[in-house]
Amino acid sequence: MSTNALDGRILVTGGAGFIGSALIWALNGRGRTDIVVSDVLQSDEKWRNLVALRYADYVEGPVLRARLAQSPAAFGKFSAVFHLGACSSTTERNASYLIDNNTAFTRELAVWALAAGSRFIYASSAATYGDGSQGMDDKDPAIERLRPLNMYGYSKHLFDLHALRLGWLDRIVGLKYFNVFGPNEEHKGDMRSVVSKAHLQIRNTGSIGLFRSYDPRYRDGEQMRDFLYVKDAVEMTLHFAERGGSASGLFNLGSGEANTWLTLAGAIFAALGREPRIDFIEMPEALRAKYQYYTKADISKLRASGYEQPITPLADAVADYVRNYLVPGRRLGEEGAGSAPGP
Repeated sequence: MSTNALDGRILVTGGAGFIGSALIWALNGRGRTDIVVSDVLQSDEKWRNLVALRYADYVEGPVLRARLAQSPAAFGKFSAVFHLGACSSTTERNASYLIDNNTAFTRELAVWALAAGSRFIYASSAATYGDGSQGMDDKDPAIERLRPLNMYGYSKHLFDLHALRLGWLDRIVGLKYFNVFGPNEEHKGDMRSVVSKAHLQIRNTGSIGLFRSYDPRYRDGEQMRDFLYVKDAVEMTLHFAERGGSASGLFNLGSGEANTWLTLAGAIFAALGREPRIDFIEMPEALRAKYQYYTKADISKLRASGYEQPITPLADAVADYVRNYLVPGRRLGEEGAGSAPGP
């Protein structure tokens, strides 16, 4: 297999979704269009994320799964498989569905990709770390100690454990995305980022609401997150098919910084040219026991794999997202919405 796994055909599952469509946008910026996109479009608006992108074919996720089960060679050879398709709702309670969709399907694709000699890069999640009390260390092989707080995180954790037991983590790459935000997330509804939600609140009312803190260690608005711009997230992802093509295992993908919700809110107001007005609101009871008060990605393992690109500062990322995408209502690849980055 070539060191650069982007030399041949590419499969992107979840390709109409948030990170998946941004990944295709970045591939287009590299001149790559020999891409098979798979997703489950149903009746939401994420199909709009694909309109401005260039790719060779689209196949519905259940069709991909069924045809590969019947004939592993059904879709031909791929040099790289980016498996980003999953139910990413942290409030989804149908455990059977999540196990089948997020865990079992990932196992099936991994078996198929490894047998075919394809570079397999899949989305794990920072949600596997739970409340962070067991650390957020992607260099520690003892991942069985982790305790996810929701079923989504557990469904991702189960595949990580399976890959570890079978020795697959020596041959594949699992990416633990932290709080990713940016263009093409609007179809996610309540699961989209605070930036996406808040810019509308500010434009409509002049203020935004942030959850109160129920942990005495954090004042209201001073809960902290590692916020990562989607343009950086996809560059990091593609790194593992290019210069980091020999790397394997689990990797944290984040900015490497923890910022407060107040800092994020200030950046949104600044991008809109408004004075900050923040109201603190009660957190729903259902979320309080599952809420992460602090996340910060240690990205030293990512850096050690050869990733050298600078990470967009939070204020700059928010300004780009708000001014170039949210306010004009654009998606990645649409005219005037900016150009895709190069390698």
